[in-house]
Amino acid sequence: MNEQIRVPEVFLVSDTGGERLPTAAALERARAQELDLIEVSPKAQPPVVKIGDFGSYLYRLKKKDKQQKAHSKHTEVKVIRFGFRTDTGDLDRQANRTREFLAERHMVKVTIVLRGRELSNKEYGITKLKKFVEGLADASEVDQPIKRQGNHFIVILRPKK
Repeated sequence: MNEQIRVPEVFLVSDTGGERLPTAAALERARAQELDLIEVSPKAQPPVVKIGDFGSYLYRLKKKDKQQKAHSKHTEVKVIRFGFRTDTGDLDRQANRTREFLAERHMVKVTIVLRGRELSNKEYGITKLKKFVEGLADASEVDQPIKRQGNHFIVILRPKK
């Protein structure tokens, strides 16, 4: 703003239109109106400036940023966890909870945990996880296929579009 603009020529934008001016002339116009010369687009050739109150300009920029942040929805990765011996009733409850997360447009990380001797029967755990994912096929798509992380097998689901 004002003296911090160090280019020889600027493009002054106003309600009536725009014109190319030397920076000193644009600064004189701003001082005549008792306002500031504000650089709106510094990367343009020549830089675009306007005459206005710098405080209200900053206020409008902050308000605009705040409004954009309010409209952007952050997606979380929710975690659903069950074990090797989890029975069908509990799995149905977990599937319903997963559907709720997917309806809220969250990604879901489904994890099956194998402990001790259960690790020797990995195929059963993987088929149980596959069956769980197939039951949710109407509401979700697989984002990352089944992979092993230590004694866990995980799959990441995203909501269908």
